[in-house]
Amino acid sequence: MAMMHLAQFLVHGPTYHSLAMWRHPKTAAAGYDWTRPQLYQHIAQVCERGMFDMVFFADLNYISDTYRGSLDPALRYAAQAPEHDPIPLLSYMAAVTRHIGVASTFSVSQHHPFYAARLWATLDHLTDGRAGWNVVTSINHNQDANFGVDRPPTDVRYDRAHEFIEVCRKLWASWDEDAVVMDRAGAQFANSAKVRRIEHKGEFFRSRGPLNVVRSPQDGPVILQAGTSPKGVDFAARYADAIFAIQPRPQDAKRYFDTIKGRMAELGRPPEHCRILFGMQPIIGSTEAEAREKQEEHNALVPLEGGMAILSAHADYDLSKIDLEAPMADRTEPELQRLKSRFRKPSGESLTLREVAQRHGQSVGLPQFVGTPASIADQMEAFLREAGGDGFMLSPIYCPGAIEEFVDLVVPELQRRGLVRTEYRGRTMRDLLRQDD
Repeated sequence: MAMMHLAQFLVHGPTYHSLAMWRHPKTAAAGYDWTRPQLYQHIAQVCERGMFDMVFFADLNYISDTYRGSLDPALRYAAQAPEHDPIPLLSYMAAVTRHIGVASTFSVSQHHPFYAARLWATLDHLTDGRAGWNVVTSINHNQDANFGVDRPPTDVRYDRAHEFIEVCRKLWASWDEDAVVMDRAGAQFANSAKVRRIEHKGEFFRSRGPLNVVRSPQDGPVILQAGTSPKGVDFAARYADAIFAIQPRPQDAKRYFDTIKGRMAELGRPPEHCRILFGMQPIIGSTEAEAREKQEEHNALVPLEGGMAILSAHADYDLSKIDLEAPMADRTEPELQRLKSRFRKPSGESLTLREVAQRHGQSVGLPQFVGTPASIADQMEAFLREAGGDGFMLSPIYCPGAIEEFVDLVVPELQRRGLVRTEYRGRTMRDLLRQDD
């Protein structure tokens, strides 16, 4: 088996994928303060010690009222609310690390490509080539409402996103690598012949260019994506250096993996130019019984209504309209189709809405890998052998503490098996993602 790539999922807020995280006794005992930047510097240093490719922030620009038309459930249970902007943390984390990539979500739906191209080129400079941009369109009507716009159909959002990235690419390339000459004696800072306007006039955007940021170390950041719709899959296959995928069952993960890699082949992209990282939630114990006890303790802290609120937000559909005992696998509502891989048990049997919501509140559909360090390494290895894939995006059940446990206990086991790197090679985040051994 090829080397696994590891990434750490983060949110600049009190909860990540687990609604139990802010309530967990170990989080409380650690004096957790998610508003302080020192926590994220610590996490980046721990993950670099674990030889991870990146730390990765999700981000949302809304507090959801999709469930029952009220803000109360999201706020009561910290269902991805509040969330502070993670972008300022990237340089802060890069300043105390040398190798690990720092990545964040940034929506294209409410911005112009020039601003995004300038922001991400600057971040790529500030991190010395370790910046990563998770490109998303808005997923909830609340986000569009916050910016005072109407929500376009999915196909239009992705058509706009395609053009957005193409404009950014043109802007990032508008300075040649050797455009800056710094000839002090001759009083010439840059060679204007090597800086070009882009004169883009498209369906959605116009931009004259050039960018007013010099060519960055990676010629723009690493591009990350998580598309699951047909348009999203095509976008990911065209542009992404890495994909974060939530697939609870390995058979669904295999279908997704094969679809992405097959589309990349059609587009002429080498398969190693896009790493697919499947989400997982590790729960580690010194014995199997201790790990199961930790799982039960964590899962019991998730309120059902909180799970309903976050599931409704992600579907952008009020699930209070559906009976809690209704089977979900065969639901026909268009809004629910993007999440359909999370509606079945490993056996293929349909989950009820109650079961899906409870699981969504526990992990947002990430499979829980539970056991001793050796057992979790076994589960990771088995998942990739069945599904394919290039590695994992890890999400903790408490913080701080759970990330440190994985790095200190599971990473050495994976290294003994030759499944993760023991040293960093290469300079940039893209170098790390393309490393195979």
